[in-house]
Amino acid sequence: MKIVVTDGVTLNPGDLSWEQLADLGNCDIYDNSTPEENLQRCRDADIVLTNKVVFDKDTLEQLPSLKLISVTATGYNIIDTTTASQRNVVVTNVPAYSTQSVAQMTFALILELCQHVGHHSQTVHEGRWSRSPNFCYWDKPLIELAGRTLGIVGTGRIGSESAQIAKAFGMNVIATNRTGNPGDTGLTIVDRDELFARSDIVSLHCPLTNDNEQFVNQTLLTTMKPSAFLINTSRGQLINEQHLADALNSEQIAGAGLDVLATEPPAPDNPLLTAKNCVITPHIAWATRAARSRLMDIAVDNVKAFLQGSPRNVVNPA
Repeated sequence: MKIVVTDGVTLNPGDLSWEQLADLGNCDIYDNSTPEENLQRCRDADIVLTNKVVFDKDTLEQLPSLKLISVTATGYNIIDTTTASQRNVVVTNVPAYSTQSVAQMTFALILELCQHVGHHSQTVHEGRWSRSPNFCYWDKPLIELAGRTLGIVGTGRIGSESAQIAKAFGMNVIATNRTGNPGDTGLTIVDRDELFARSDIVSLHCPLTNDNEQFVNQTLLTTMKPSAFLINTSRGQLINEQHLADALNSEQIAGAGLDVLATEPPAPDNPLLTAKNCVITPHIAWATRAARSRLMDIAVDNVKAFLQGSPRNVVNPA
């Protein structure tokens, strides 16, 4: 059984072990693969583990031995699942491995916008505190979260976890979702327009679909409070980036905290890179060691289950 890992470096930059996977077959592990390299490397593969390397219709049709694609992520839009099903290739993903880590990152971004820890630390290291005539200083507004309203778009695992953290800070929480039903979340559900208008902070926690691509646009941004922040730890394509940059630069809203962008890595001329009060991190919410360790374990278990004839976490129709 030949197993190929197409792009393993983000999952395992060296602090985890591939030993469990290697025990399951003849295993080739690559840090990264270009499309051309991927075809060559996977030509005789029975099982492939991929994170961001695309397996489209053309690619799948050139891999006659392929039986399983184990996606080392929750999202699997990199796979043409229809073609995979037609070719009897099982596709699996890894759900719910990073819930706590992404919710934690959501609040790291919120707290940076409210406390400006990075900025003030930099000024201290530059000697400003040493030169200060006073025992303290701040040159950006410091915002207390208690009593503020957090609006959560998407009430899945991460949205619900973020809501619990918000409540621990003493925040009021409202939410919106596709069904309009709170389920067992205990959250107050409102429509999307009301959420954007009422919230002091809006946090996106929804999957990308054909219906919501770039739904955060100029029209919606104009309904937000001038003091409001927008947080995105889900998918960059949910936001019209030029419209958000314009809203930040015109101070239509007060700030944004983004862990994802529409194109990753971003082009140097992405308007958000130079927008006012826009905190951007390089898609790292999922990447704590604890989350990556869970991801590794579940991805390997998906392979084991497939080899035992009982595949799990299957995302493509039979």
